[in-house]
Amino acid sequence: MTELPGERASVTTLDNGIARVAWDVDLQNDGLMAAVGVVHAAVEAALADHHRVEALVPVDDETAQRIATWSGLRREGIMRAGHEGEDRVVYARLVTDPPASEPDGFRALLNSFLPRKRAIGQVLIRDEHGRVLLCQLTYKKDWDLPGGVVEVGESPELAAVREVKEELGLDVVSNGLLVTDWLPPWGGWDDALCLVFDGGEQRSDVEIVRQEREIHGAEFCTLDQVRERAADFTARRIEAALRQVGRAGGYTESGR
Repeated sequence: MTELPGERASVTTLDNGIARVAWDVDLQNDGLMAAVGVVHAAVEAALADHHRVEALVPVDDETAQRIATWSGLRREGIMRAGHEGEDRVVYARLVTDPPASEPDGFRALLNSFLPRKRAIGQVLIRDEHGRVLLCQLTYKKDWDLPGGVVEVGESPELAAVREVKEELGLDVVSNGLLVTDWLPPWGGWDDALCLVFDGGEQRSDVEIVRQEREIHGAEFCTLDQVRERAADFTARRIEAALRQVGRAGGYTESGR
């Protein structure tokens, strides 16, 4: 372990090329920028002979998290402690990372800790009788619109169309956004945004090729059947989407 003289910070080599920086808790009483200067100097010193420098910060210590961030360390995730102690936020910088003083480095630093929202893309498809195409899913009892989770870097609209092709073998063209529905945290899931796009009409006898791993069945349903088979918030979302057909997209929260 290397103590930085007079700076109340230390650098410990954990493995070949990997170091951990830590600082005296009392350092945080000197003010944010003073503490950042000390920790930043420790990080720079450690990068002289390590390719990775990391810090572990308590999840409830917001001041320490700010110090780690503005010292140029990117947030990587949560190290769960289990019965051994408290969870820690993992911050790190690689020797190949551009410094935060450069535009690319600053954007990467912000991107590491700014909130991220899970997105789900779905498609509202109707038949000539105005019924809505629902899927009976293998992994939950409630029926739902065709669609799925948007991949990283993927357009929600493209994701929705892609999922319909993968799940049902249908080529649909999106006619625009109908509803953006915010889903609050529920049952162990984080909150999410569900975007429903207008998939237009298909004949009721259209050929559907199910992806059997995820889809038990698919059927055009009346609104009464939707309310019976889908979760209440899903039914509300579908009704909201139907109201928006032919109009500009709307915004709801849990279908309301």
